[in-house]
Amino acid sequence: MAKQTKDGIYATGRRKESTARVWLKVGTGKVTINGRTIDDYFGRETSKMIMNQPLVVLEQVGKVDMNVNVRGGGLSGQAGAIRHGLSRALCGLDPAHRPALKKAGFLTRDARVVERKKSGQPGARKRFQFSKR
Repeated sequence: MAKQTKDGIYATGRRKESTARVWLKVGTGKVTINGRTIDDYFGRETSKMIMNQPLVVLEQVGKVDMNVNVRGGGLSGQAGAIRHGLSRALCGLDPAHRPALKKAGFLTRDARVVERKKSGQPGARKRFQFSKR
């Protein structure tokens, strides 16, 4: 799951098409996403909230520094990927965090992805209009 590196604890999180690489170390609460601040990167408050949920559950807000590289998908999927990676990294930081994060469902990889478009129809589920005559 999480690995110890010279930069702290490293973990990977995924959601939809997004992959987040998270480096975590004990610090003052500094968050960097793709070289930008959290407010610079995420415009929506919802995305910031989703990303910080593991820290809120464990009451670790402002106690760890986070450096994140995230790519693929949209901002919503990226926020979910960061949450997954952060949860895994927090478990690597202290194994006692695992039960609370597991109970909240943050350690489970959300496998829901976009359903593929099928041939002979305009979308994944939608059908062309049917005409009896």
